This record gives sequence, structure tokens and C-alpha cells, in this order.
Amino acid sequence: MIRAALVERPIDVGAILREVADSGCGATSLFVGTVRDVNDGRAVEGIDYEAYRPMAVRELSAIVKAAAGQFGVPHLVAEHRIGSMAVGDVSVAIAASHAHRASALDATRHVIEEIKRRAPIWKREHYADGTREWVDPANAAGSAGPAAKAVGVAEP
Repeated sequence: MIRAALVERPIDVGAILREVADSGCGATSLFVGTVRDVNDGRAVEGIDYEAYRPMAVRELSAIVKAAAGQFGVPHLVAEHRIGSMAVGDVSVAIAASHAHRASALDATRHVIEEIKRRAPIWKREHYADGTREWVDPANAAGSAGPAAKAVGVAEP
């Protein structure tokens, strides 16, 4: 099972794990990205994710297919949610299974880094002070990129 999807519904992490389950695979790696309550020192109340759907679906699929080949994982599933989300909601889930842990772990890490770098998916954070700002996910705090920097114009 090699699959990628852009979804507008809550992500069912258990279903994704079941999709990659295989008795021949001794390792399953799962990455779950959730909406956190703070970013760059500012209190966050929610996020809107938007995407250029045709290109995002194409990029997600290309990323997952390439990672499956590169890391030799027979099962790799990634879902990224778009729309409005509250703190704690799952925004992205990636699961990979392989006979050995290194390949499964490397595949999920690679997929999330490539999604952040390549997929035309944008997030607008809703802050506790009532403002909203678009944030570049490739530069978000905690990513492999530089320190978080908001892009665009703050919205009341």
C-alpha cells in the first residue's frame, strides 16, 4: 500500500496504521503532526490549512512514491488535512512499515520534511490576541529550516 491524500475530514490515525500493517514487517513508524498551542512565542488558538489542490495532491503522491522506493518500504501512507483545525487536531499523519526500523523511521522523517519543503500547502495561524497570520511551514519552529518567520500580512 503506497498512498497519499489531501483530506478535509479528521485524520483517522488508527486506519492509517491498519493500512500499513503487514505480518512480514517488523517495524512500523508513525509521524503525527498536531496543531500546537504556541508558535514562535505566541499563543495559538487554531489554524487554517489551504492548498493548491491539484499540485498538492500531485506533490504528495510523488513524495510518497519516491520515499517508498528510496527507503524500500512496501507500505507508506500520508494524509494531510486542509481546512480549519483547533489546537490538538491532527493536521498530518504518515505511517511506514518495513522489515527493519531504520527504513521505516527514515521514510516517515523524509516524507514530512519533503511535504514541508515542496507541497503547496499553507497555514494561517489564529492567535489568542485576535490576529491571524500566514506562516511558511518550511520555516516553522522545529522544522529543519531556519527559525520561524511569519510571512504575509497580519489580519485582525
